[in-house]
Amino acid sequence: MDWIVELFTKPSFTHTLLIFGVVIALGIRLGKISYRGLSLGVTWVLFVGLAFSYCGVVVATEIQEFLKDFGLVLFVYTLGLQVGPGFFAALNRNAFINNILAFGIVLSGLLITIFFWYLTPFPIGELSGVMSGAVTNTPGLAAAQTTLNNIHGASANTAPVTLAYALTYPFGVLGIIIAMLLLKKAFHIDLKEETERQNKLQNLRENRVISKHLQLDNHQLIGKSLAHIFEIVKTPIVVSRMFHHGEIITPTPKTRMAEGDVLLIVAQKSVFDALHLLIGAESTMNLKTALDSQLVSSPIVVTNKAVTHQRLGDIAALQQHDFTFTRLYRAGTQLVPNGNIVLQLGDTLKVVGTPEGLEQATKALGNTIKRLEVPDLAPIFIGIVLGLFVGSIPFQIPSIPVPVKIGLAGGPLLVALLLSRFGNQWYLNNYTTHSANLMLRELGICLFLASVGLSSGSHLAAAFEGTIGLYWMVLGLCITIIPLLLMGWLAKKIFKKNFFEIMGLLAGASTDPPALAFALKLADNDTPSATYATVYPLTMILRIIGAQLLILLFS
Repeated sequence: MDWIVELFTKPSFTHTLLIFGVVIALGIRLGKISYRGLSLGVTWVLFVGLAFSYCGVVVATEIQEFLKDFGLVLFVYTLGLQVGPGFFAALNRNAFINNILAFGIVLSGLLITIFFWYLTPFPIGELSGVMSGAVTNTPGLAAAQTTLNNIHGASANTAPVTLAYALTYPFGVLGIIIAMLLLKKAFHIDLKEETERQNKLQNLRENRVISKHLQLDNHQLIGKSLAHIFEIVKTPIVVSRMFHHGEIITPTPKTRMAEGDVLLIVAQKSVFDALHLLIGAESTMNLKTALDSQLVSSPIVVTNKAVTHQRLGDIAALQQHDFTFTRLYRAGTQLVPNGNIVLQLGDTLKVVGTPEGLEQATKALGNTIKRLEVPDLAPIFIGIVLGLFVGSIPFQIPSIPVPVKIGLAGGPLLVALLLSRFGNQWYLNNYTTHSANLMLRELGICLFLASVGLSSGSHLAAAFEGTIGLYWMVLGLCITIIPLLLMGWLAKKIFKKNFFEIMGLLAGASTDPPALAFALKLADNDTPSATYATVYPLTMILRIIGAQLLILLFS
């Protein structure tokens, strides 16, 4: 029986993995407990690790450090792959304003933290932990710890930073929700009225992709090809169906228009004013439901790697007369297909054509979902290597004695964002299914949180000596709530944002999934998710760099 005692008490590789497994399993189980729809989720892994460490459980330090760093890299890299496509797709004026507001939230939190550094006796390291917990940002905690180690080496004491983070984190989650509810009450928000207003705004959105039937009233176009319209309009449009010489066809750019033609056009809403002037009025004919139509439509998923590294207009197999691409769905956004688009694995194209045409398109694009279920790990690890390289590049900032690095938390995140958008063009297929991405991401964050907890719990009792822990909690609530209320007020009053967008903004600027879950439940629509994804990547990078700068400037 001695071997059992040694297995649970003597630090070794097997003992360390066993303790990590118990901590993570127990933490995940506790994370499923919720109160009124609110749960701390995977953060419970940190608290269980702290409890184990407080009770005297010790693991092998080198293995623990490796698992912490590896877990962090896995988490931020897969997170970047997930939010990257939505981030780039949302780069418009509205997204710019949302990111400016998110930047204001981050900057306000940093300024309040600096103010507390002048006002209180706490060192900047502890306050960086308070700030990271208050804004529920784990990579920021990692960045702060890494910077302290870079400055002080082996003599660096990062335990108080972790404890400050652990004690303020629950109140950080609660503070975000309190801020949402305070803003709801302050602006007298009626959720039903806000939903109706949101629906109206969606219908008025100029870049929304819609379809209309236009009759050919402009006699100057008779005898000219459809390519003539494309050259005049410039903005990408698709003529998905056409009533031409008494039959419904899928036209090509070379199709010559004739009197009595009706064109079913797919384009952004803002383009149709020009199209009405150029082509004619809206027709009462409906080519989609016409009984005599031989055309069918179907979504096709891109699973053939051969079509993902070149422009859509350059793929010979897709230049057919029997089908037309009408819409492209990518990462929750809807695009108008055009010849300059480079397809990505996982894209969904809506195709209209004859049954034979759809069969040709399916053969060219793949539409074999099983291919996507097997992730290609080589590009993922190439991306991680690039991320580690970028994170290790030193940036010299005037008046700061130590070069700044975006580190293990920032480098992989930045590279993942870029590869999620441009990887296919560089022959790096970073596509993973949502379940595979989530699996790697949760594994990474669990390893990191368990390691942080197991390395810091032995100092837990000291945190409450002289009410230090209580002070940390109060300071953390101030760092959480004040910036959110300030920028939430500006978003509503100055920028006229609806309440659902504001909730997504507050959750995204705090990089807090539990707060997003609360916002989605309150809103009962996906608007908070869209805003959350828009500001999350920039906020994450700013939080990481901000935590580093705090220590470099004031340590």
